[in-house]
Amino acid sequence: MLLADPPPKPTPSAGTYRRRRAAALGALVLALAAVVVMGIALAGGGAGKSRAATVQPAPAHRGPITIEWVGDITPGSSLGVPPGKGSAQFANVRRRLRAADLTFGNLEGTYSVGGASKCGSGGGHACFAFQAPPDHAVALRRAGFDVVNLANNHAWDFGATGQAQTRAALRRARVAATGRPGEITIVRRDGLRVALLGFAAYPWASSLKDLGGARRLVRRAAKRADVVVVAMHAGAEGADQTHVPQGTEIAFGEDRGDSRAFAHAAIAAGADLVVGSGPHVIRGVERYHGRVIAYSLGNFAGWNNFGLGGPLSESAILRVRVDADGRVQSTHWIPIHLDGPGIPRVEHDGTSKQLVEQVSRQDFGRAAGIMPRT
Repeated sequence: MLLADPPPKPTPSAGTYRRRRAAALGALVLALAAVVVMGIALAGGGAGKSRAATVQPAPAHRGPITIEWVGDITPGSSLGVPPGKGSAQFANVRRRLRAADLTFGNLEGTYSVGGASKCGSGGGHACFAFQAPPDHAVALRRAGFDVVNLANNHAWDFGATGQAQTRAALRRARVAATGRPGEITIVRRDGLRVALLGFAAYPWASSLKDLGGARRLVRRAAKRADVVVVAMHAGAEGADQTHVPQGTEIAFGEDRGDSRAFAHAAIAAGADLVVGSGPHVIRGVERYHGRVIAYSLGNFAGWNNFGLGGPLSESAILRVRVDADGRVQSTHWIPIHLDGPGIPRVEHDGTSKQLVEQVSRQDFGRAAGIMPRT
């Protein structure tokens, strides 16, 4: 008996191929998904966890920060410059200055060479021009200064050339500056943006006499930063000028502005801290709308150029702790006394602290702003 050949197998259609291919791909996808789920469960800490928890990045840290302010610093003059490229001025207070997140001071004078002095070939009791070699600017950085205010009457002692050299020297020393007309200087500390502005009664500075313009500039700064610090160089000078008067102050024939009106306007526009210099003596500290105004901390460091004795030798480092919204959490007044040619040292007899407490109460009553350290 002959066996017949088996019937030929039917040829699958194109649609059948597509369905088989789709089924195979589906099975592969399911298998891979099962492997991934198993790996996630194991990585999550055990087979009992059927899905992994979503890992959220830690929020960026944003303050609070401490900000320190000091008064007038002169780098040198025709009467000499401090040794050690200026470092002798700050040897006794370096540890205190470096303890803050941001240290800010008023630089009265220039880091420059040559140029025409505003005093001509004279000087003395009628005129003072301050100048130190540009490489002395590094003394500020080594002492702990991060920013200096150049809105004051001595920033132009050697004209535009002197100021240009000063700013170049500060840049090389990695010290920021503020105070030119319209200038907003931003630095970052501990996740916060801090805007620093300087105002004075001179054409090379943002004007403290133009309250409308000052408000606009502070508002711009407040939009760009978390914390706004405003420095003002204002007021009459001398041992008898420890009080903040009402209204405009005149000194040496100059309109030195209305310190109270300016400071209040700055805070209303968005400043969190207003700090002052210019009178060469300590003035009071005021609380205003939850912010702090320190009208003057007096002289801080000089070299045979300051008149000293009595209130002229009293100074301070003001340390303020602020949160991410610029709210003041604490203030700390570190008393300073100036010795010899104008060298600051920490004072232990309490004279500086007693003076600021007294004038603050007399000038501002219940709004007196000194708080204990926290």
